[in-house]
Amino acid sequence: MADGAIANLRAQAEQEAWSLPLEELNPAQPALFQADAHWAMFDRLRNENPVHYTREHEYGPYWSITRYNDIMAVDTNHQVFSSEGGITIAEPPGGEPLPMFIAMDPPKHDVQRKTVSPAVSPMNLQRLAPLIRERAGKILDELPIGEEFDWVDKVSKELTGMTLATLFGMPQEDRRQLIYWSDVVTAVPGAGLIDTLQQKLAIFTEYHAYFTRLWNERVNAEPTGDLISMLAHGEATRNMEPREYFGNVVLLTVGGNDTTRNTISGSIYALNQNPDQYDKLRKNPELITSMVSETIRWQTPLAHMRRRALQDIEFGGKTIRKGDKVVMWYVSGNRDDEVIENPNAYIIDRERPRQHISFGFGIHRCVGNRLAELQLTIIWEEILKRFPEIVVTAEPRRTFSSFVKGYETLPVVIPKRI
Repeated sequence: MADGAIANLRAQAEQEAWSLPLEELNPAQPALFQADAHWAMFDRLRNENPVHYTREHEYGPYWSITRYNDIMAVDTNHQVFSSEGGITIAEPPGGEPLPMFIAMDPPKHDVQRKTVSPAVSPMNLQRLAPLIRERAGKILDELPIGEEFDWVDKVSKELTGMTLATLFGMPQEDRRQLIYWSDVVTAVPGAGLIDTLQQKLAIFTEYHAYFTRLWNERVNAEPTGDLISMLAHGEATRNMEPREYFGNVVLLTVGGNDTTRNTISGSIYALNQNPDQYDKLRKNPELITSMVSETIRWQTPLAHMRRRALQDIEFGGKTIRKGDKVVMWYVSGNRDDEVIENPNAYIIDRERPRQHISFGFGIHRCVGNRLAELQLTIIWEEILKRFPEIVVTAEPRRTFSSFVKGYETLPVVIPKRI
């Protein structure tokens, strides 16, 4: 989308957000997110109708939960708000949801999550850190100086893909294929990456076959520390159906890719948008840890999660009926000024930088959140050793999605090395 078209869409979206009747507001529009034009609608919903019902949508009617504390109340009440059947407002390709532990309720959720949790335990992260640092350094040392390149392609995808391939026990030469599969999972047919649902399902067949081969290799070998071996040998997962295994592979792929990758890109963009904060970071590298948390809040790499009501419930002065779709807009909760002071500002030394909702709450809190923070911390420690400045040269091209809040491209120049 050209810059002029984006500017027009933003202006139109802001005008409509405040002028349309409340009942006509529909925040789940990928085009709004791609244009970074969704903010005004969420501002109005938080202020005027924080528990909002959209009657007409391509995936059916849904409730929007937009305030921080209300989101937390839904996210921590799995007894009423179920994850079964899917976690996005979009319905699954082919109509039948892939079973995966993030889209399960206890007790099955708990035992499957527990099986893979050791891969991202503090001990394993300590073991992974030197490898991540070595790879980050190599990626950065190979970047061109003084010429424009795409940060998403050369840095964000590379580091994320390398780490994810290691966690799966895959050959590193297959890491770009893994990133591609992750993008296909969340891609909207006709929006650029894939043309049709049939094409998407055909790519899923290749993806499934690859990981079926990995399963067969691991199940017939001694247990190792990678995620596939953990699933193949775990007491609660070794007898799972092939679709359920593949569902968990999809979950771990997308979860391990999108959050980290889009926040790495988001950190470059945010610091360029806020040069005073970039200057503060250069002068005080000890702020990297809080900068990472602030970026995860400011970026909110996954805009929403969906639940379904298991019973009628009065919530926020509204009656949510059994079976209703309930969407928690993390992207809105992270800009709630009743909880977060000056939430639209990017402030890398906030008093409470980890007070954000990007990883969710309760039993479904992101299992890999510490790994995401570790990768972001390491890449910035290595950046500050090498480059006085990384300059964004044009607006990023954002993802066409109301779920993944990310970047397709981010053109930058590194003027010089330290």
